[in-house]
Amino acid sequence: MSPKTKVARINLSPSAAKLRLLKRLHCTLKFEKRAWESGAHLVAGVDEVGRGSLFGPVVAAAVILDPKYRIRGLRDSKLLLPERREILAERIRHHAIAWAIAAVDAARIDQINIYHASRLAMREAVLQLHPPPDHLLIDALRLDCDLPQRAIIHGDALSASIAAASIIAKVERDRIVREWDPVFPLYGLASNKGYSTPHHIAALREHGPSALHRQSFAPVWMNPVPQEVLGFMLDEKPADVLEEIAEAVNEPAV
Repeated sequence: MSPKTKVARINLSPSAAKLRLLKRLHCTLKFEKRAWESGAHLVAGVDEVGRGSLFGPVVAAAVILDPKYRIRGLRDSKLLLPERREILAERIRHHAIAWAIAAVDAARIDQINIYHASRLAMREAVLQLHPPPDHLLIDALRLDCDLPQRAIIHGDALSASIAAASIIAKVERDRIVREWDPVFPLYGLASNKGYSTPHHIAALREHGPSALHRQSFAPVWMNPVPQEVLGFMLDEKPADVLEEIAEAVNEPAV
């Protein structure tokens, strides 16, 4: 290895190093086949997205793939372009035996923390599956349920079922956050999906957070919301939008 290559590796950020690792992993049905061979028939992959976001819900999905139908191109949703995710999500919804989505909102995240909120969302997604699964493959976590389950580190890059859940959850969460962009235009939600991009952080510093930001996250609580900015964001909004915002902050609508 040349000194130049060594320096390049040393200078990689943790996120860049993780992305490089994920690209080297192969997404297969290896874990599903092991579950099938053990006697399972309905193996569900489970994953969540939005864990590191500063805004909005954490969203989870559970997917039972049809062993008789192969959906090509499944991999960790972070490695796919948005257009490709949309195409794959449609194929998953059409060809999977079952799929389900669940979300835990920002207020609940602040109450129980993001780790427990992620597990709650995943459990709720599993419970919504019909037919119900008899085995779970989960990205890195174990859930509070009696089903046989296996936690797989980097599961969304290794298991086709978990990758499918990751894609379904990512497409749904992106849709949810985009719908809030016109309501809270200061933060660039349509482009950053609530994550801590430089523009998003700068907007928090200048304007403070919205009612749907995760108040327990450091970049949010370090920048309390100025009341005049909150009034501007709520000014002339439709009544149904006002009700949604008021519900999010547990206050009656004006």
